[in-house]
Amino acid sequence: MKQFMDRDFMLSTECAKRLYHDYAEKMPILDYHCHISPKEIAIDRKFENITQMWLNADHYKWRQMRANGVEEYYITGNAPDWEKFQKLAETLEKAVGNPLYHWCHLELQRYFGYNGILNKRTAEEVWNYCNQKIRHKAMSVRGIIRQSNVALICTTDDPADDLAWHKKIAKDDSFSVFVFPTWRPDRAMNIEKPDYLEYLETLGRVSKVSIHSFHTLMEALKHRLDFFASMGCRISDHGLEYVMYHPCGEEEIETIFAKRYRGEVLSKEEELRFKTRFLLEMGEEYHNRDWAMQLHYGCRRDNNTLAYRALGADSGFDCINNDTPTEELAGFLNDLNETGHLPRTILYSLNPNDNAVIGTLLGCFQDSSAVGKIQQGSAWWFNDHKTGMREQMISLANLGLLGNFIGMLTDSRSFLSYTRHEYFRRILCDFIGGLVERGEYPADDEALEKMIKGISFENAVRYFGFDLAGV
Repeated sequence: MKQFMDRDFMLSTECAKRLYHDYAEKMPILDYHCHISPKEIAIDRKFENITQMWLNADHYKWRQMRANGVEEYYITGNAPDWEKFQKLAETLEKAVGNPLYHWCHLELQRYFGYNGILNKRTAEEVWNYCNQKIRHKAMSVRGIIRQSNVALICTTDDPADDLAWHKKIAKDDSFSVFVFPTWRPDRAMNIEKPDYLEYLETLGRVSKVSIHSFHTLMEALKHRLDFFASMGCRISDHGLEYVMYHPCGEEEIETIFAKRYRGEVLSKEEELRFKTRFLLEMGEEYHNRDWAMQLHYGCRRDNNTLAYRALGADSGFDCINNDTPTEELAGFLNDLNETGHLPRTILYSLNPNDNAVIGTLLGCFQDSSAVGKIQQGSAWWFNDHKTGMREQMISLANLGLLGNFIGMLTDSRSFLSYTRHEYFRRILCDFIGGLVERGEYPADDEALEKMIKGISFENAVRYFGFDLAGV
């Protein structure tokens, strides 16, 4: 019987161990998609206890606690932090096979030096031990980032954001990690939302453009794109139910916008036509600016209406959507490609059944303008577990070029989530090491080193075009 989560955790062959310890383990982290707060980096937040680190805004943990029958009072409510932690510990010991179990213990090992097991019986010991460690300077937000060997972070930001915290970070010479914004224009695109017209007023105010038409909306967004670019942004991101393709012309898009601007309700078809045109216009802008475009889709959000009314969005009530039409995704990419405006694009479907679809669609739009121009993103959200990551790698290897893969991201609101990169790298090395051990790929040290370092870090640096000289 192997020791629980030892040095060679998840590495089942000698080649896998060598690939991880010699190459992957030492590589920096480029976290090109996350939801952490730039404010907390700017002020170098200090946490009072491990509950604040672990349970604030972490819907992964919230879902499992609810599944264990824990009252909401101990999850998102006003229960004392110790009692919340105790309920989490009671839940965690039942999470056998869940990535949350591994993530939590990796975090305990890497950041706190605790190599024991967290459960109901040890909860008080772990609570006291970790809270002593949290007092140290190395456990501030910036301390955690530094000891995680992070080279660059891309947060997720609305076009109307003034990026004031990014400005403070950029001017602070005491912090050497690059922190850039990512352009996330969902609120400008979601024309059906009740607060859409209010949002246009905000966007118009910060862009100094009076928004009264689709044309002026695009003008305002271009002003904000310029501002984001001046702050180092090179990546966009869209959160979509699915990638739609219902094209429309100039006159029709203005008619649709005018109808919504008057406060009228759009039909579903009008909504889809607006969103299609919006995405196409944005895609052209990204291409012209040499930005990469991320498309996250396949999620059905806020399924529990009562919980949504009580707690709001991003509180743990989303699921995988099985309606992700390939025909429309292909049409969208083809439209941009036909006009010569298809940017480097990363496709993430929350539905693992889409792995092969994405894997085959990638090959339809690759070209010499970039290595791996169209990417399948790493296994996302409900799929960033051992099985999901491995299946995504296998599918990508079967249908494309795994060696050009840009690798892992945290997609998290937690500053301790950098261990997910370790988790990913161990799974990657185990997969590739297994191929070598079985004679399915040569034991070519030079090629293997380049591949592992590339997928772990270097491919993403090249793909996004970040200048990390000296890292």
